[in-house]
Amino acid sequence: MHRLLSRIKSGEDLKRFSPAELEEVAVEIRDVLCNLLATRTAHFASNLGVVELCLALHSVFDFRSDRLIWDTGHQIYPHKLVTGRYDQFSTIRTAGGLMGYPNPQESEYDLFMTGHAGCSVSTALGLKSGDDLSGQTHRKSVAVIGDGALPSGIVFEAMNNAGELAKDLIVVLNDNEMSICPRVGALARYLDRLRSNPFYSGLKSEVVKMLNRVPLFGDPAERMLAQMKEGVKAGVLGGMLFEELGIRYVGPIDGHDIGLLRKYLQMVREMEGPVLLHVVTQKGRGYKPAADDPVYFHTPPAFVEENGRPISKSGSSHPPFTSYASGAIENAMRRDERVTVITAAMCQGNQLEAVREAFPKRFFDVGICESHAVAFAAGQCKAGLRPIVDIYSTFLQRSYDQIFQEVALQDLPVVFMMDRAGLTAPDGPTHHGSYDIGYLRVFPNMVLMAPGYAEELEPMLQFALAIEHPSGIRYPKAAALQRNQAGEPIRLGRSETIRWGTDGAILAFGATLEAALEAADAVAPDLDVAVINARFAKPLDTEMIRRVFDECGFVVTVEEGAAIGGFGSAVLEAANDLGLDARKLKRLALPDRFVEHGERKQCLAELRLDASGIAQTCRSMADTPGVPV
Repeated sequence: MHRLLSRIKSGEDLKRFSPAELEEVAVEIRDVLCNLLATRTAHFASNLGVVELCLALHSVFDFRSDRLIWDTGHQIYPHKLVTGRYDQFSTIRTAGGLMGYPNPQESEYDLFMTGHAGCSVSTALGLKSGDDLSGQTHRKSVAVIGDGALPSGIVFEAMNNAGELAKDLIVVLNDNEMSICPRVGALARYLDRLRSNPFYSGLKSEVVKMLNRVPLFGDPAERMLAQMKEGVKAGVLGGMLFEELGIRYVGPIDGHDIGLLRKYLQMVREMEGPVLLHVVTQKGRGYKPAADDPVYFHTPPAFVEENGRPISKSGSSHPPFTSYASGAIENAMRRDERVTVITAAMCQGNQLEAVREAFPKRFFDVGICESHAVAFAAGQCKAGLRPIVDIYSTFLQRSYDQIFQEVALQDLPVVFMMDRAGLTAPDGPTHHGSYDIGYLRVFPNMVLMAPGYAEELEPMLQFALAIEHPSGIRYPKAAALQRNQAGEPIRLGRSETIRWGTDGAILAFGATLEAALEAADAVAPDLDVAVINARFAKPLDTEMIRRVFDECGFVVTVEEGAAIGGFGSAVLEAANDLGLDARKLKRLALPDRFVEHGERKQCLAELRLDASGIAQTCRSMADTPGVPV
């Protein structure tokens, strides 16, 4: 039990704490975070970095009435600890426990379930606009956004609108020189210059007072002095990018000095119009290994300390699909100098570090700018290159219009590698890759694939790079089944029959193949069930579909994606078009609801997508009247 933290039931309690007690609370929060990592994987370095900022915010504002949006909500842990959830915190990222992101169902302090970056300024501005229109002008609106998310296009759309509306909006820029990986881009260099500016706020305020006393009159004297004034402001004050958008810039200030943070937050709280407070923090603050390597400690595996060093507790397993994907990309780039790879701040998550080192001129990290990544890839493709866009399924959604307009409509052979397709387990509904099958297969010209086992991922990528149409390859955050044998060659729209049987057939799309094989073994010898590795959701293997409907007693489709519009729906549509008996078909997929967080195996079992659930469905279909076996 932590002496002070255990007494905090709401953010208001922090207002009664002395500066020394707030510092003690900061130490206790970091202790809780370190203890958590001894039990499970969790977002770590980012939360260590915002402890003082969180305490300062809650001790200055009343967020039961004022508004607070944490951009990319994985930095929400300290906030949860000081808003009445300390007693439940040990359950975070477990089934039925606290979510690892903001969750309005948990607390009045959480306004949006935020898991994607860049939307905080828009939502905070919308909240302020709504409050003003409803007569609640006293409510303050605060968005906390990281420097890694700042280059997102929607942020500039929001700031452009904020400058026009001139609402009392506070944007806290949490600048830790990082996204998940080190930041990239011109805006990152701009923030570096601001951070290194020797003129901190005391001197700046005096310069502003002096400049504001300079009389501007006469012509050309007026123009000369006006230009001098703006030149001095640009050189001394910095932040002119924001100032020109109509947003007052304050900072940079030390984001780990609670007293200083409170002073500046109180100041910007009283300012009129939009204001950006630039706060400099350190990712991993308070735990040296995390501060030294914030990339690894963004979401590290559970660990224990031995002789002061963190030792991972994760057990050995087969390599994940991500490892095979990154290896396949590297090999493709060695074979063909036209091949490039584009990612959106996910170099580490997609295990592309080796690719970045080997091919620095053909590796492009565009930051958290997925729409730009896809349009950029379309431009490269039009110029004769063969770009691979390697982005998590849930984040690729952010570029939907560019997939439509710039890629599919032009019929350009961009390859989309969709990591984390399916359940991402503890990350929950903001990160599950549930919808890519449905949102990609609707496009003309699109080819959509999923490997069922490790050995076919590289041939699948080779095939995608050889065709003249856009394509997508989806794979989950999971260990890859290893068959230790070469499969059938990848051919457009053709499946692979792993085993044949006439009592029923399981059509597995992607990584569900392993559970399908186990299910077929489980129902044998009572039922002789075929197992088909579908490989393609578009185009479908209609010859295979006709055969299983004609020769097998029942058909079960299995996919780790949304049922609506998914692979099973595609099979159902094909059966209807072919005049087949759709009563034979049962679709197993993610239900029409947002799937909560929990351990992957547990989630799959609850959704009947594990071997036991598939086997149970096969037995039920075999016993269903009207479905001949």
